Amino acid sequence: MRRVADTVALTLHAHGARYAFGMPGGEVVTLVDALNAAGVRFLLVRNETAGAIAAGGIGVLTDGPGVLVTTIGPGLANAVNGIADAAQERTPLIVLTGVVDRPIRALYTHQIVDQAALLRPLVKGSFEIEPSSAQATVRRAIALALTPPMGPVHLDLAPGVAALPDPAPEAAVAPAPTFARPAPRRDDPALADLRERLAHANRPLIVAGFEAARAGAAEALVTLARAAGAPVVTTYKGKGPIDEQDPLSLGAAGLSPKADAALLPVARAADFVLCVGYDPIEMRPGWLDPFAAGAHVVEISAAPVDHGMHRVDARVLGPIPAILEALAAGLPGRRSDAPAAPVAAAKAALREAFAGPQDRAFSPHAVFRTLAEALPADATVSVDSGAHRILLSQMWNAPRPLSLIQSAGWCTMGPALPLAMAARLARPDAPAIAVIGDGGLEMTLGELGTLRDERLPVVVLVLQDESLALIELKQAQAGLARAGVGLGATDYAAAARAFGGRGWNVGSVDELRTALAEALAGEAFGVIAARVGLAGYREAF
Repeated sequence: MRRVADTVALTLHAHGARYAFGMPGGEVVTLVDALNAAGVRFLLVRNETAGAIAAGGIGVLTDGPGVLVTTIGPGLANAVNGIADAAQERTPLIVLTGVVDRPIRALYTHQIVDQAALLRPLVKGSFEIEPSSAQATVRRAIALALTPPMGPVHLDLAPGVAALPDPAPEAAVAPAPTFARPAPRRDDPALADLRERLAHANRPLIVAGFEAARAGAAEALVTLARAAGAPVVTTYKGKGPIDEQDPLSLGAAGLSPKADAALLPVARAADFVLCVGYDPIEMRPGWLDPFAAGAHVVEISAAPVDHGMHRVDARVLGPIPAILEALAAGLPGRRSDAPAAPVAAAKAALREAFAGPQDRAFSPHAVFRTLAEALPADATVSVDSGAHRILLSQMWNAPRPLSLIQSAGWCTMGPALPLAMAARLARPDAPAIAVIGDGGLEMTLGELGTLRDERLPVVVLVLQDESLALIELKQAQAGLARAGVGLGATDYAAAARAFGGRGWNVGSVDELRTALAEALAGEAFGVIAARVGLAGYREAF
């Protein structure tokens, strides 16, 4: 007998879902059974928000949707932060929740909340699965989640409905057809006008965001940058399409005032700006209206970007790689790779700003340089929110798109560990490293149990400064007393061993280098606590 829950699970599997994350309750036990039977492996997490973020990570790193399963009431409420993260990080997430059976819904009050209303500001849609339309409803939800701008979609499934026989068990379960905007023709008049403007621009600039990285636009982006002689700035999540050692790369912008001091003059001087897959949700207020009044500002994206951060003079919607290829194909010739003097000056200023202490102190800069030296090119690094994220995102030369993943729009604490979990599942043959502060780790410490139980050899690198460092720096900059930011000296290596993993406490580059080599070679998860101070952060901010 094929149950309604089986149809739901088989439809998810047909659309590429292979993992579901959550913490089950009585209302979803049939669904969990169906998911595992259909080949969608259910992973027990210790916190529903971590489950939502891990599922979102799967949605970013694979072609299928991420799947979160929660029980009613408190289970769903505990996932709200992670669902909000999916909304602002533009990740395709299916949120499957239990709901009280309809016959008693108007009578029963225990753990009851209007779940659709709770999620309404965060999801693209909310539907209840019914027996006669289960496959169609799930297909609709997946299509909506995967349609740009991607995001979470909520599905309620009552336990009584989940256990019912599917009224059409003979119906084949198949993925919904996909629809995409057609690639532009190279002789399209709108592209011809942009190509003409770009060819005659004296100071072109490309600002590339997460959607360019996710769309596989790296090769086309670099080709266009070279043909136009345009320097490239990426967002933190957009890192990877261009090698940051390239003369045309200006690194990343996001939350660093020091980086902005070097980059914003270049942005203001530009006379033609291509915003490629760029969503300014990642940016600090310094990037409000950063372009000159006379500049021609063009957005290239799969769907309109909802923001008021700066004006847009023209918008080209469609597959990003094809649009960039069409623009580059008609440009008259290749310009020099040598950057103009202001661009070269900006690159030099960025190198100096984030060089870090030149003594032998064990600073965050030294930690990140040592990590970069130790990692193979196929590694995926996730980074948590805090001062360390800003510094790493400025220093890190991502070898490919989506090799550095983070929460950059929502900027919640605690995503690094679940994102690294997702990376290890999506790319099982490549290392996954979570870079996290002590505050973020203590928020998600229970997920070490998930790493143990799922046998995921993730390496967790903790920047242990015994402080919510970014907030402490902001207090100091505002001339305020230090308050509410101190953390005790937890022995994270011992905690890792208590969870069944391995642990190292390190206080020098040599100790870190040894610990990384051992952790990357191991078959169990490992936690490396790098005991650093705040001095390095003060220099970076």
